[in-house]
Amino acid sequence: MSETIQQQRTIRLLIADDEHLIRGALEALLGLEPDIEVVASADNGVTAVELAQHTKPDICLLDLEMPQADGIEAAARILSTVNTRIIIVTRHARPGVLRRALEARVSGFVPKSTPAEELAVVIRDVAAGKRYIDHEIAASALTAARCPLTDRELDVLRVSRATVGVQQIADQLHLASGTVRNYLSSTMTKLDASSRHEAAEKAWQQGWI
Repeated sequence: MSETIQQQRTIRLLIADDEHLIRGALEALLGLEPDIEVVASADNGVTAVELAQHTKPDICLLDLEMPQADGIEAAARILSTVNTRIIIVTRHARPGVLRRALEARVSGFVPKSTPAEELAVVIRDVAAGKRYIDHEIAASALTAARCPLTDRELDVLRVSRATVGVQQIADQLHLASGTVRNYLSSTMTKLDASSRHEAAEKAWQQGWI
C-alpha cells in the first residue's frame, strides 16, 4: 500500500450491472482498494439512478447493457441531478455507443475485459477530473459512419425494439400513429432496411440506439 494512496480521500463508488457474478466480483475486488468504498450497487438502470440520487457517489460505474435503462440513459438521468462522474463498462463496444456516451457527458469508457487493478486506476483518474477512453474503442468510433437519423427517428426505433405495434410506439412517445409510420418509413429508407425491425437492428448494431 503506497503512502500516496493512503493520503488520498476515499472515492465513493456506485456499481450497476445486471450480471450478478460480474457485479459481485467488481464489488469484492474494488472494495479491496484502500481508497475506494463501494457505497451502493444495482442490477438495472432505474435502480442505479435512484441509488445515485440517494447516496451521491463520487463515481458511478455503469454497465452499458442493463434492463429498464441502459448505462448511457442512466448516466444522463444521474448527471441531470447528481454531481458525480460516470464510467461506462461494456462487453460490446458498438461504434456509435461512444458518441452517445460522450454526448451524455460520460467521463470514462472501458471494456469489461479491463483487469480490476487497471479499472481502479481509471476510477482514480476520473475522480481526479480526468477523462479515460479505451484506445481501441476510440479508434473504432473514429472510423464509424455518422448516424443519418434524426433524434426523433432514433427515439422511434429505440422504442420499436421493445414494442409490437405502431400504436404502442405512438402512445409511449406521445405521437400520432401516422407520424410514427412516417418516421419508420424514413428510417427504413435511410438504412436500406426492408422492415422497421431490420432498421432497428441495424441502428442497434451501430450503437445509435
